[in-house]
Amino acid sequence: MEINLKVKTNLQIRPFYLFFIVSGLQLGVGIIGAPRFIFLEAERDSWLSILIAFLFTCLVVAAMFFILNQYESADYFGIHVDVFGKWLGKLLGTVFIVFLFASFLSILMTYIQVVQIFIYHALPNWVLTVLIMILVLYAVFGGIRVVVGVGFVLFLITFWLLVTLVDPITRMNWLNLLPMFQATLPELLKGARATAYTLSGFEILMIIYPFIINKHKAKLPTYLGLAYTSFILLLVTIISIGYFSSIGLKNINWAVLILVKSASFTFLERIDYIVVVMWLMVIIPNLVFLMWAIAHGLKRMYKITQKKTHFILTIIILIIVNFFHYDYQITALTDWIAKVSFWVVYIYPFILLPLVMIKKKWKTKKGSGQS
Repeated sequence: MEINLKVKTNLQIRPFYLFFIVSGLQLGVGIIGAPRFIFLEAERDSWLSILIAFLFTCLVVAAMFFILNQYESADYFGIHVDVFGKWLGKLLGTVFIVFLFASFLSILMTYIQVVQIFIYHALPNWVLTVLIMILVLYAVFGGIRVVVGVGFVLFLITFWLLVTLVDPITRMNWLNLLPMFQATLPELLKGARATAYTLSGFEILMIIYPFIINKHKAKLPTYLGLAYTSFILLLVTIISIGYFSSIGLKNINWAVLILVKSASFTFLERIDYIVVVMWLMVIIPNLVFLMWAIAHGLKRMYKITQKKTHFILTIIILIIVNFFHYDYQITALTDWIAKVSFWVVYIYPFILLPLVMIKKKWKTKKGSGQS
């Protein structure tokens, strides 16, 4: 397997789209219930935890860029093989693909759970899965540029959902945010860690980076994407605290959807139904990018065609979703993914960074010795 990926010109994408790729992957089902989980740890100082999480996320992305810049055009799979060797490198790449697949399944099952709670209570899992997978397959079969285009278009289409927060803002009690600065540093850090599931997704940078042209311009849109997502999370968390109060928020699982459901517009009824349906367009970029990344990784490491991977994964997903019958099973899966995300997404790049530097230094010494 080649370390550096040679990308054809017709498959390359502009750095500008990294903003939509990063924010599209971060804004998914996680943000629906994130305010509660953050509040359970940091309470009224949850906004500080989100700011800490944003700063730490920027450090992780900086480490990722530093790693990627040590190579001409490599991704996670090539870097693993270069640093750890063929067999161990492929093993780590396979573990990362399993993580991506588990994330895909978590997002899909969480959305199905939301639909069953708010709209169709008796809808079988496989029915909604089939409908969603048709959309996902239709996008990924078009290749990387279609996948990026889907993320871009759906971002613009779903941007209006922020308008639904206007009504809850007018009815929130700002005194619920007081007193501030009561949480201890460990509590703030635990609150920041609670954002791991919601803010993860930017690890796609380590896979899609070789497809970016003018790579020196990739940093700004990536950091802007992180900032935008963190701002949205900060906004919905502050609104949730002010609207529900400390006691109420601790007992509400889907704070953002409840906020939307409580919104009142004279020209529109049952806006919660509309938002739940529209939220499918929010999670589709998540699913599409993850499906593409999994197929791309398997093609890189094991020479399996992407179409074959798409069909096999779809069959596996259609089988697995039928084993999830209860809410606690989906919650357990999501909690597990959140814990693993913290180590895979936020900690592992800092472990990989010195190893890449040692490998580069060793290659440099070896090259100078031979000359």
